[in-house]
Amino acid sequence: MSNETENQINKNRIDGRLPNQLRSLVIVRNYLKWPEGSVLIQQGDTKIIVTASVEESVPRFLRDSGKGWITSEYDLLPRATNTRRNRDRKRSISGRSQEIQRLIGRAIRAAFNLDELGEITVKIDADVIQADGGTRCASITGAFVAVYDALKKAIELEYIQKIPPFKIIAAISVGIINGIPMLDLCYEEDSNADVDMNVVMDEDLNLIEIQGTAEGKNFNREELNSLLDLAEKGNKEIITYIKNLIGEQS
Repeated sequence: MSNETENQINKNRIDGRLPNQLRSLVIVRNYLKWPEGSVLIQQGDTKIIVTASVEESVPRFLRDSGKGWITSEYDLLPRATNTRRNRDRKRSISGRSQEIQRLIGRAIRAAFNLDELGEITVKIDADVIQADGGTRCASITGAFVAVYDALKKAIELEYIQKIPPFKIIAAISVGIINGIPMLDLCYEEDSNADVDMNVVMDEDLNLIEIQGTAEGKNFNREELNSLLDLAEKGNKEIITYIKNLIGEQS
C-alpha cells in the first residue's frame, strides 16, 4: 500500500487509525469495593464496568459433580448511547442483551476448566456505561480479567484451593467498510459496515466463537480470511496486554 493510499484510508477512519490498528485499551482492576472481581475496561470511547461475583453453590444440574459454573448478565445503561433508551427489566430483557450475555458466558466458560473449578458459581455482570462500538467484545475481554481476579479472591476466602487451568481469551470486532477490512470498529464505522464480525480467541489463537454478517453486501472467502487475519492480530495484542496486566508469562 502506498503512503498516499494509506494516508487517505487514515482520513476515512474517524480517529485517523490505520485499518489494522486497535483503539486505545485500558483495563483498571479492582475498580469496585465489594465484588470479588471488578474492572473498568475502556476501549476507545466504549466504557464498561464488569464485575465477577463468587457464590458457594452451583445450578441443580451440577450439584455433587465437583464442577463449577460461570454465567453472565449484560446491560446497556440508559444514557450509554447518544439518546436515552429504556432500562432492561428482568421480564423484558431485549433480545440483543440476551444474545450478548449468553455469548459472554460461553466465552468465559471456554477460558477456564470448569471440571477443576470446584462447586462454585461465578456470576458476571457487564454494564455498559458508554457505548461507541464493540461492547460485546470489550465485555468479554474485561470479563476474563474480572473472573481471574474473582478466583484469586475465592482462594483467599477458602472457597477453592487454586485457580483451575485456563487460557487467556480476548474478543475483537472487524469489518469491511467501503471495501477496506478494518479492525476494532467504533459505532459509526460499525453502523456503516458492509460486513460486521466479532471474533473470540484464546491465547493459542484458537477460535472460540465467530459472529459474522453481511450487512450491506455479500463477502467472499478471501475477504473472510482477511478479516480473520485482522482479528488474530488484534486479539493477540489484547492478550499480550492482559498477560502483562495480570503477570502471566507467555
